[in-house]
Order: sequence, then structure tokens, then C-alpha cells
Amino acid sequence: MIDTHAHILPSLDDGPQTIEESVELCKIAANDGIKKIVATPHSKDGVYEAKSDEILKMVDALNLKLKENQIDIEILPGAEIHIHEGLVESVKSGEVLTINNGGKFILFELPFVFIPPGTDKFIFNLKVNGIIPIIAHAERISTFQKNPELVGQLVNIGARVQVNAPSITGQAGPRERKCSEWLLKNRLVHFIASDVHSLAGRPPILSKAVECAANIVGEKEARALVCHNPEQIINGLDIN
Repeated sequence: MIDTHAHILPSLDDGPQTIEESVELCKIAANDGIKKIVATPHSKDGVYEAKSDEILKMVDALNLKLKENQIDIEILPGAEIHIHEGLVESVKSGEVLTINNGGKFILFELPFVFIPPGTDKFIFNLKVNGIIPIIAHAERISTFQKNPELVGQLVNIGARVQVNAPSITGQAGPRERKCSEWLLKNRLVHFIASDVHSLAGRPPILSKAVECAANIVGEKEARALVCHNPEQIINGLDIN
């Protein structure tokens, strides 16, 4: 399995603060059957400003530490990008990182309490410029919880959708579970990811969510959300 949304790098955001904690999180992920993790520290959100060179450097450091500890997981670069003006230019210049630094897919964070006016045009502009946004934890956004059909409209424009594993299992709360189940039933989920932050928070475990999703969309489709689809985007390929 591949985890496409993880705050796994130390000291860059509200994720782990030491590399030792990062290693412990990776042990948990490896025991769950996760082989690759896309590191997605917060960037351009007004609080955390993880720079591309800092992320790449820390990815190398963590990969080295994992090899030293014989943990069979590969860390790939990425970022969780807050919606902001000039995003296209930031991506093209390399100021913000795309998934696996491939220049095509970005993990795209919207505000939790509202959808900014013009988001549809914003997403369309990204796609016109060859950038495909993946909406992070769509099921946690209150507007989508109230009107999940809005997610479908953004998918039709060109967005892809990621939901958190704890939302599917019910650990995140009833509203998150209800929304994630609706999105799954309507085939509007492209990725299940952990969104892990710390040992005390959301764990880097995907298998339980895959089991729950399989009850809704079938085992083959559920596995694709953590295997085939993530593999596609880290190789720069879109999802059919």
C-alpha cells in the first residue's frame, strides 16, 4: 500500500518533532503493509511554510534513517498546499512541491469551514496549466459534509479526492464517516490516506479503512484507492 497524505517528516510542521518519532511512525506503517509514504508537510497555509529544499533534504535524511533501522518503507517528497493566489507559478517554479516532485499532482487543502468563491475556476485554471489538484480530506470540510454533491462538481472540473482512513472507520466522528461513505458510494474517492501527524494522533494505518471501504465499493476498488491509484500519481499518470 501507498500512503499519499502523511505528516511524517520531523520539525517541519505540526507532525513529529524528532526523526526518532518519524521512525516509530514508519514502523507502524510498515507493520500495516505500507511500502511507500508521500511526505506532505503543510506549506503556504499562513502558519507553516515548509520550503521545497527543506522537504527534499528531510526526505533524504529519513530514508537514510529507515535503511539504518532496516525498515522497508520509502519516503517520497510532497506537500499539503493551502489554496492561494499564484499557486500555478509556485508549482512551475518549484517553490512548492508536487507529489513525488513530478510537477503534475498537488495535495490541495481547502479551508475547513467554507469553500472560497471561485474555487471551481481556480481548479480549472490548475488543470489548464497541467496541474491536477487532489482535495485533501474532503470529508472533513463542513461545506462538503452538508452538500457532498459539491465534491462531484469539482471532480467533474478535474479535481481528485482523498479521504482520511480514520473517517472511513468512524474514528474521526459521525459526520466524517457519513460524508466519506457517501463519497465512496458515489465513486468520488480516489485515495485513502492516513493524514498521520503523531504517535498520539491519527495512526499511519490504512488496512482497517480498506476493509470498511470494501463493504461499500468492493475489495478490488477499495484496494485501488491505496495501491493502483497512488502508484499512478507517483509515476505522473492520471487515474482512469
